[in-house]
Amino acid sequence: MDKVIDYYNRFDEWGRLDREPVEMMINWHHIQRYLPKQGHILDNGAGPGKYAIELAKCGYEVTLTDLTPRLVELARDKVEEQKLTGFFKGFHIADARDLSLFHSEAFDASMMLGPLYHLQTQEDRDKAVQELHRVTKPGGIVFVACMTRIRHIMTSLMHPGHWQPNDNMTDIQTFAETGIFNHSDEGRFTGAYYFNIDEINPFMESHGFESLKLIGSSSIVGALKSDQFDYWRDRGEAEFQAFQKLIFEAAESPHMLGTSSHLLYIGRRK
Repeated sequence: MDKVIDYYNRFDEWGRLDREPVEMMINWHHIQRYLPKQGHILDNGAGPGKYAIELAKCGYEVTLTDLTPRLVELARDKVEEQKLTGFFKGFHIADARDLSLFHSEAFDASMMLGPLYHLQTQEDRDKAVQELHRVTKPGGIVFVACMTRIRHIMTSLMHPGHWQPNDNMTDIQTFAETGIFNHSDEGRFTGAYYFNIDEINPFMESHGFESLKLIGSSSIVGALKSDQFDYWRDRGEAEFQAFQKLIFEAAESPHMLGTSSHLLYIGRRK
């Protein structure tokens, strides 16, 4: 996992969510719908802590973990800046495959919005989801992010020079069969695993979760540029709220899942 740590030591993940606000806006809308009214939430693989901070603002107790020490420290700094430290039970450097620092059934709900697509082997993905199940209370809701294979095939066909080795049909076809991607340009992205959409629910269910929703995190506006997004914002509050309502609803459509680079799985721990 050293390459993952090295990548996030350099990459501006906090800024990415600012530059691409739709993903967080849609995810947060649906996360809020399923969270318990109160409780202790695990943000596992929290990165710089954007979601964790939103949880704290809503009054939840939060425990934050990430594999990258720099991101854990950044999250702690951001929390202190916003005077939310009192809502946090801990900031931990931890691997999603081994959450042994936590007791079983410790959390009322759990989030894992990054680790799963950095785990390229079935064994590692199994471990991460088993640990998520172990530390979540029975009946607790989990939120898990996945990346989609069909969307990455589309992206490779559109921008082959940017996604080498997926710049030729032989390697694209291999990727389509395996879902495993290792960027030829060292440091541009980490090794990753991309799911076929129809394998996500069965995978999670095989580890003791009841599937509730699968959300397309970019909905129908993933291709909008900032000026196009701003057009709807500038038309006034009522118009922008109608715009948001439409994209929140469309994110639940199964017909949109293949066009979204990220999906949000929502499940209940049995």
